[in-house]
Amino acid sequence: MCDTDHDRGGGETGTKSEKFGDYTFVVVSNRLPVDRVVESDDAAYWQQSPGGLVTALKPVMQAHDGAWIGWAGVADLTFEPFDSNGVWVVPVPLSQDEVEAYYEGFSNETLWPLYHDVIAPPVYRREWWETYVTVNRRFAAAAAESSAEGALVWVHDYQLQLVPTMLRELRPDLTIGFFNHIPFPPYGIYSQLPWRTQIIEGLLGADVIGFQRTADASNFSRAVRRLKGYATRNPLIEVPLVDESPGVRVYAPIRRGKPFRTVVAKKYPISIDSRSYETMARRPEVQERARQIREELGNPATIMLGVDRLDYTKGIGHRLQAFGEMLADGTVSVEDVTLVQVASPSRERVRTYRELRDEVELTVGRLNGEFSSISHTAVSYHHHNYPREEMVALYLAADVMLVTALRDGMNLVAKEYAATRFDEDGVLVLSEFTGASDELTKALLINPHDIDGLKNTILRAISMPKRERAARMRSLRRRVMENDVTKWSSLFLRELEDRKVLNRTTFNSQGGQ
Repeated sequence: MCDTDHDRGGGETGTKSEKFGDYTFVVVSNRLPVDRVVESDDAAYWQQSPGGLVTALKPVMQAHDGAWIGWAGVADLTFEPFDSNGVWVVPVPLSQDEVEAYYEGFSNETLWPLYHDVIAPPVYRREWWETYVTVNRRFAAAAAESSAEGALVWVHDYQLQLVPTMLRELRPDLTIGFFNHIPFPPYGIYSQLPWRTQIIEGLLGADVIGFQRTADASNFSRAVRRLKGYATRNPLIEVPLVDESPGVRVYAPIRRGKPFRTVVAKKYPISIDSRSYETMARRPEVQERARQIREELGNPATIMLGVDRLDYTKGIGHRLQAFGEMLADGTVSVEDVTLVQVASPSRERVRTYRELRDEVELTVGRLNGEFSSISHTAVSYHHHNYPREEMVALYLAADVMLVTALRDGMNLVAKEYAATRFDEDGVLVLSEFTGASDELTKALLINPHDIDGLKNTILRAISMPKRERAARMRSLRRRVMENDVTKWSSLFLRELEDRKVLNRTTFNSQGGQ
């Protein structure tokens, strides 16, 4: 790390090379759990990222002497590993060319659209793939160097799908988990990928592979059968052992004369830190801010809210189309109903996202120009990020939450809205193409492609009696509070620990040391 960088999280900054290879729990993700904040040309510091994954795993890592491996978010700079509040942080360097090819290219112009049902056309470039392999190998090497003997390693998301097998080749003693935060597509779509077999082989290096939905796990198992011919017995996949040496500590029964290990592939739906959202929503200053928001919007009878990354998978255009048609046919008026759309910046160096921003902003401008009055705006549009306090206030101010994603692994915004509404009010309109719809069944579920159906559901949400709103919200909140992010991480890690014990037991019974 640069001499001018310092950690304001309470832990010491510095090199700690003597700890390499001693970590019994290692997390590997595209980004680190800390962000680098530049104060001036000669001073910078690290602060904890606000994501739910960090919140869920930090206590586990502190308790188990954990290390977190990831990119620092800054190209062409190298930082030494350092301690941040009891978590050993290992930055993986990426050049600007690698960021463009591995992250912006293969991850977000090839895999992202492919895994989201080709809502946008994927781009296939061999040089992107080659860089993806190179970068995944670098992450795997960093994990191998940081892990203690027999450690648990948890790899995250679509940017690092080759890491499990690369890591297993380097360190067969490790127990490896992988969690896919986005959907895994049906085979008919996945098969378009020129490197489809290599990705499957990469993932099968893990002992446990987690998905958001049962359908995602089933899609993956089918791809394994089609591309590799391995036996699958839900949720187990039988993977033949390549290295049969005694040092390979894996579950290795014998079938038809050949040893194999089993891989668990099933759903572990992710969630949020539910209690923290409710606690914040109960703060008097946050509730006061919610009242101010309503006043600033002209105190309409109904505030509808959309909160999304500006991404073509989120169905923002479908939402605007439905609202525009309702204004045009007089079903609603701007005096009575306002739509607040928060569209946080996302991947703005990628051409598809720049085009989407232009399209959304043109649509918002047209609607406001045609339907807004002097005192009321049809769409209050915000293309920037807000602190969590402001988002919670927006959730409290909103009568109707619109989640119209065309395809989404989970959609945590839906859960955040429910966790915030301790007043048991508000209506959640939720796309059936989100993972959240499997759990939040008391939301008003919609097909966002059906614009007429979406309009009818919005009208139902606006006019829903208070008793029904309260009953539905109680159900939503019960699910979100019971199944929070801590439970999610605990379930996955328990499965991973079980595999570790199984591997050790079987290895010892077969005469291993």
